Amino acid sequence: MDLIAFGTVFLEVVFGDVPALPGPGEEIFTDQFAFSCGGAAVTAATAAARLGAHAGMAAVLGDDLGSRVAEQHCRRAGVDLSPSRYISGPATGVSVAVNFDGDRAFISHVPSPPGGGRGHTGHWLEALRTHRPRWCCLHARPGAVPFLREARSLGVQVAIDVALSDITAHGAAALIDCARLADVFLPNEAELLRLTGAGSLAAALQAALTWCPCVVVTRGTDGAVVAQPDSTTYVREGIQQVLARDRTGAGDAFAGALIGALCQGASITEAAAAGNAAGSQTVGILGAVGEVPMNGLRAQKAPVG
Repeated sequence: MDLIAFGTVFLEVVFGDVPALPGPGEEIFTDQFAFSCGGAAVTAATAAARLGAHAGMAAVLGDDLGSRVAEQHCRRAGVDLSPSRYISGPATGVSVAVNFDGDRAFISHVPSPPGGGRGHTGHWLEALRTHRPRWCCLHARPGAVPFLREARSLGVQVAIDVALSDITAHGAAALIDCARLADVFLPNEAELLRLTGAGSLAAALQAALTWCPCVVVTRGTDGAVVAQPDSTTYVREGIQQVLARDRTGAGDAFAGALIGALCQGASITEAAAAGNAAGSQTVGILGAVGEVPMNGLRAQKAPVG
């Protein structure tokens, strides 16, 4: 397997552009609406599979609607679900995304893991050891360091992303510890500036290169920057002019496409151009992977455990 993307899956309810969020007791309408599925795992794996990589998703799926939506999407997208774990009961999160003022806001719910624990790193380790992918991809998080060390000991290359919300919630130090174990670190510009506390992108890149030997920073419509100890390359190739409908998942799509391109023999700058293209395409659709039809959904029987 070329890639396993690890993370939580969400059933997404996405509303297109509205002039502003409603106040208490108010109701607004939009003509743009879609059901989708999202989360780093499914979005990155989908983008990699679109480039011909054998991409799998390691998530926890159950017997809820979100799991059935994700299963249907993955079957159609060619994403391998064998690294995922199945449980009884609800497993996927639910996220409502509303696009407004050039950005979006979310209301999300994630069900508690079975037994009241947090996370599924035991399942992640099992998937890693069983499938031995060329790459694994996940968001930095507290407690992930033992998993990342195991990946490196198995010869699996590591791509680490990060989110502003995680920096706010957990602080920079725990997330930087994850970046130190990455082969490629994939923040966006705002995230890197927050992590480093630097006053400029150049200074932030210099700091980040002391953690990871390859830092690829996404910059929205300005493309990406690939920084390595001996070079810094600004990559605008692959950017497409699209009508931005929903910015959800663009960074995860970039990450998956970059890894998918590397697995097909691309250089890191060529892979960044593939990531630019995937990110552009993602903001032009509603939902992280686009609209998922709700008709014809069926439960997929799978062993529990």
